[in-house]
Amino acid sequence: MAAGFNTYSDIAVYAGTIYEDAMFVARENAIMAALVTPFNASGMAPRIGKEYPAATISAIGEEDDLSSQVWKPSDLSTLTPAEYGAQFFLTDARLDSDPEGYRADAALELGMAVAADINSKVLGDFSSLTGGTIGSGNTITWGYFFAMRSQLRAQKAPPPYVFVCHDYQWHQLGKAASLAASTQPVPSWLTEEVLRRWYVTTVADVSIFTTSDISIDASTQAYTGMFSRSALALDTRRAPRLEPERDASRRGWELNMTVVYAHGVWRPKFGIQGLYDAKTPTS
Repeated sequence: MAAGFNTYSDIAVYAGTIYEDAMFVARENAIMAALVTPFNASGMAPRIGKEYPAATISAIGEEDDLSSQVWKPSDLSTLTPAEYGAQFFLTDARLDSDPEGYRADAALELGMAVAADINSKVLGDFSSLTGGTIGSGNTITWGYFFAMRSQLRAQKAPPPYVFVCHDYQWHQLGKAASLAASTQPVPSWLTEEVLRRWYVTTVADVSIFTTSDISIDASTQAYTGMFSRSALALDTRRAPRLEPERDASRRGWELNMTVVYAHGVWRPKFGIQGLYDAKTPTS
C-alpha cells in the first residue's frame, strides 16, 4: 500500500466549520516562459542548436581570385527533455466531508507547483550564460547593472534586453535609488518611480523583472541574468496535464499532474550572468 494518503482524519477537527476562503502555499506566477525562446514539439528526442562561423573578410587585389571558406555549423547547445510530475490521492471520506472545496484546491496547487518548478529550473540556467560574468557575491549596484548591459551589447546580442533578479537584490537597487540612498546623486525620475511604485519596470532599454523563485545558495548569494530572448529556451513537449484516476480498492481518486519539457541555454553568449548578495533585507 502506497504512503502519502490524505485522509478525513487530517481535517476532522475542522469538519464542523465553514471557511469563506481557502489558504494556499503562496507562489508567484511563472515569468520565464514568456521571456525566453519557446519551442514546441513531441517526443523525447533532444533538440540541438547549431552555430555557423563568421565569414573572414580579406583585402584582395585587382587580379586576385576569391577562395571559398568552409562554412558549416557546429553544435552549440542541447535541450534534453524530461518528464516531471506530482500526485495527490484524495480519499472518498475526505472528499465527502471536506467543507473547503478540497478537490479544486488540490488541482490548483498542483498547477501552481508545476509553474513554479518550470520557473525555477529556467532561472537556474543563469549560471550557464557565457556572455560575461559580473559580480562575485557582493552587493548589486546600478554600476553592475550597466556593466552587464554594456557587456551584453558588446556580444552583439539582439535587443530587447531583459534583467531578472531576486526580490532581495532588487531591494538593494531600489534602496540605492530612493530616499534611503547614500550621498551619491540619484536621478529624480528614478527616485520618484521607486517611491511611488517601488518596482521599476524599465531602466535604459532593459526590462526588469523580479522573482523569489531564484535559488539562494548557502552563502546567501544568487545569480541574476541579463539577456536577449534567444539566450535561453524552453522546449515544451507536452503541456501540463492533470488526469484524475479512480482507484476503487483504495476508495479514492488520484490526481496526477505531469509535464514534459526541456530547458537550457540556447545562444549562451547572448546572456550575462551576475552573482550578487541576496541576504534577507533588514533595513
